[in-house]
Amino acid sequence: MSEHPNAAMYRDVMEKFNAGDTTAMVDSIADDVVWWQIGSPEPLRGKAALMESMAGLDEVPITVDLTDVIANDDMVVGLVTATVGSGPEAFSYRTAEVAWLKDGKVTERRAYSDDTEAINNFFGQFG
Repeated sequence: MSEHPNAAMYRDVMEKFNAGDTTAMVDSIADDVVWWQIGSPEPLRGKAALMESMAGLDEVPITVDLTDVIANDDMVVGLVTATVGSGPEAFSYRTAEVAWLKDGKVTERRAYSDDTEAINNFFGQFG
């Protein structure tokens, strides 16, 4: 049985992200996306707001080890271990990334992690 196209798309985006090509990720996000950050009570609304929130992260090494992907016509769930930073400040955390899709674009994203406090402490320094 072949993999669902949305699962294949998610795997491709993650592979390109790990190779340093963020274009595929940006292209996979709808302009009017609703993006829930881990631990945030309110989402970012729109691709422009999401991109602005990521300013300053250009120099932060981030890699994603994809454990599994589950997908159907409307959504994809990626189980990942992310590693951010380098040296003694680097840390890893596991997440479940849930994305709703329309026309091949992420329209809403939520993520759930095993270490929300560490994530907020690390990424809070950029926002």
